[in-house]
Amino acid sequence: MRSWIYLILLFLVSTSDLQAQALHAKYGSEFLRVGGGARALSMGSAQAGLATGVSAAFWNPAGLRSVNDIEFMYMHTERFGGIVGFDYGAVAVPISNNEAVIALSFFRQGVDNIANTLDAWDPNRGLNGGPKADVEQYITRFSATDMAWLISYASKIGVNNKPIYYGGSFKFVRQKLGPFAQAWGYSLDVGAQGNYGDWKWGVQWVDATTLRKIWTVDDEQFEGFEEVFGDTQPSGTNEYVRPSLRMGIARTFRFKEWDISSAFDLVSLFEGREAYYLNLGSWSLEPRLGVEGLFRERLALRLGLTDLYEDPLSGWAMHPTMGLGVRLSQVQIDYGFMGFAGSGTELDLTHRVSVKAWWRK
Repeated sequence: MRSWIYLILLFLVSTSDLQAQALHAKYGSEFLRVGGGARALSMGSAQAGLATGVSAAFWNPAGLRSVNDIEFMYMHTERFGGIVGFDYGAVAVPISNNEAVIALSFFRQGVDNIANTLDAWDPNRGLNGGPKADVEQYITRFSATDMAWLISYASKIGVNNKPIYYGGSFKFVRQKLGPFAQAWGYSLDVGAQGNYGDWKWGVQWVDATTLRKIWTVDDEQFEGFEEVFGDTQPSGTNEYVRPSLRMGIARTFRFKEWDISSAFDLVSLFEGREAYYLNLGSWSLEPRLGVEGLFRERLALRLGLTDLYEDPLSGWAMHPTMGLGVRLSQVQIDYGFMGFAGSGTELDLTHRVSVKAWWRK
C-alpha cells in the first residue's frame, strides 16, 4: 500500500510542474466515456459501487477483488450510424494465492477511411483556386484512432480487516490523426469500494494525477499548407485533462427467484462543461441511474438513465438505456442499447455486445 502512495505522490509532483506549459483539454479523454462491457451501458453506466469482474478495471478497479478465476471480456460497438467503431478487450488474473488481482485492458476508438484532400487542391486554378484535374488520384485515405491501455491492481484484503477495498490503474493513452499528428499520454486512476450494512458504495478518482498528453506534428505532411490554404501550419503542443470523481451507491435484494440490484452514481467533472449536466462554473455533475434483475443467475434484464444535459431545442433530457444478459456455463453474453433523447435522436442509436468468459485454473 505504501508503494502505491509513493507512486501517486510522484505522479502528482511531476504533473503539476507540466500543467503550466500545457493546454487544458475540455474533452481530452472523451472516447473513454464509452467504458467497457454492455452491462454498464444497460444500467446507465452507474457502476462505481456495483462494478465487479474484469470490467471493473475501468469502472472502479477496487471491484476487481471479486475475480476468482481468470476472466476475459471483449466488446464491440458502433455509433453514429456505424461511422465510429469502438473495441474493448480485457483479462484479469488472481495472484498472490488469490489475495490480489491484476488486469490488463485495451480500448480503441476509430474513424476509418477518411479522405485526405490536402494534395488535391490547386491554388492557381481559376480565380480562387480549385480541385486538380483527375482529382481522385490525389486523394488518399487515413484513420483517426484513440487507444488506451490500463494496467490494474486490486487487493482482496480489506483495510485494517474492514470491508473497505482499494485498487488502481496505470493508464496510457495513444491518439493518432493519420500521418499528420500523434500523441502519448499517461495518468493514474485510484478507487475504493466497501459495504455499509446492506448498501454498497464506491469512489473512483479518475485521472488522479491529471492526464497529460504530448502532441507532435509531422511537418512534412503540411508542406505548402500555408501557401495553399492561407492558414497557419499546425504545431505540436501539450494538453492535460483534469481529474474527475465518480461516487456511487448500490443495493441488492432478493425477490423470489430474482436478485434485484439498483445503483446511483454521481460523476463530478471540472472541465467547464457549462452547456451540459448540472453545473456551477467549471464544476459539473452528471447523475446516472441503473437497475438490474437477475433470474437464477442466468438471465439479466437491465434499465438505466444517463447523460443528463440541457438541449437547446428540447430543454432538459436524459438518454434511456436498456439491455439483457445471458450466462451459459462459463460464457456470458450481454447486449446494451442506448437511445438518444431530444435533438440527439438524429445521431442514430447505440448498440453494444460484449462477451465474458471464465477459465478455472
